[in-house]
Amino acid sequence: MAAARTDLVKDPATLVAAYDDSAGVTAEFNRNVLRVINRQLGADFDVEAFSHHAIWDDENAWIEMRLRADRAMRVLIPEVHLEIDFAEDEELHTEISAKFTRPRVEAELDKAGFAPAAWWTDSEARFALSLWQSI
Repeated sequence: MAAARTDLVKDPATLVAAYDDSAGVTAEFNRNVLRVINRQLGADFDVEAFSHHAIWDDENAWIEMRLRADRAMRVLIPEVHLEIDFAEDEELHTEISAKFTRPRVEAELDKAGFAPAAWWTDSEARFALSLWQSI
């Protein structure tokens, strides 16, 4: 038996609000990618020169997190001998957070040799917990 916790597809406005919260918590989390590259690879990203954007992709049922350059700049990453030129408004794609429907979960786990044993959701069907058994 195996258990899975699944973030289900929900209203796009709810999803975008969750990944682009008004307090800016997710934006800081997203910009932290640049801070880590600066610290670990000696890069010189101007972290505050990138704005956070969360975009719902309905076709793929996922949220894309991006950082958009607020101005043109050149970034050096010495540890990997890399120079990157960013144009103003150019985006750096930092994350994909996929959302699922029950049929999609069942199809993917069926391909992996599992059959559903139980499926539970919260009262608004935003998240699921499921139990699977090997076929």
